[in-house]
Amino acid sequence: MRLTGFEFRNETETSADLFFYGDIVSDWWGAWQDEDQYPDAIRNFLSEHENKSLNVYVNSGGGSVFAGIAIYNMLKRHAAKNTVKVFVDGLAGSIASLLPFAGSEPPEIPANAYLFLHNPSCPLAGNAAEHRKMADELDKIRDGILNTYAEHLQEGVTKDQVAALMDAETWLNGEEAAKYFAVKPAAAKEYAAALGEYLVSANCKNIPEVFAAAERQRKKEASAAEKQQETEKKLIDNANKNKIRALVVQGLTKGAEE
Repeated sequence: MRLTGFEFRNETETSADLFFYGDIVSDWWGAWQDEDQYPDAIRNFLSEHENKSLNVYVNSGGGSVFAGIAIYNMLKRHAAKNTVKVFVDGLAGSIASLLPFAGSEPPEIPANAYLFLHNPSCPLAGNAAEHRKMADELDKIRDGILNTYAEHLQEGVTKDQVAALMDAETWLNGEEAAKYFAVKPAAAKEYAAALGEYLVSANCKNIPEVFAAAERQRKKEASAAEKQQETEKKLIDNANKNKIRALVVQGLTKGAEE
């Protein structure tokens, strides 16, 4: 069975490093990239490291809500028995914004890394009744996410304040996040910003320039790679055509000689 979706480094007899550097998906079928993660992979990882402390590194734009909640709860159970430290390297966005709070102590978020909070959404085609039903379900899902945030608030911060942040689609760097949540702000660090496919497709608002610039660069590199592939294909096609022509000419010449 293929088990992509997690990456661990610096493993010792007592600890391991776990990296969330891709989208969060429901299962291995949805893991289009090795960096994507899903609950079964994380469950197996935690089972193999049952009595070890973890350093968890997050740079994810989120993905499947229920997969993210499942991973959060699994990490919380592990953190109840072991030391789990969480570091936001670039972005903990959408449902991945829960992961920093799954540790046994407040997460470390640098001044140039971000939490991104927004309300859950989903694509839907259907009639009015189906849309009303989905709206009610999205409200329930929102309440569940809000309840998780509420377990990690600074003293004096209310759920209503966090709900307003979700409504406004809010990006918080480490210093800003510390005003609302129990986090440890840290000095700015170098990291590779990662929006991920989910946030790109969701057309989220107020995206910080560091992520917008990274996305523009990604598109530029993808376009250049596509053009390079097209050029190489044309060269190969032309080479094959020349070979065919040469063979045809050779055949005609041989036939004429005979």
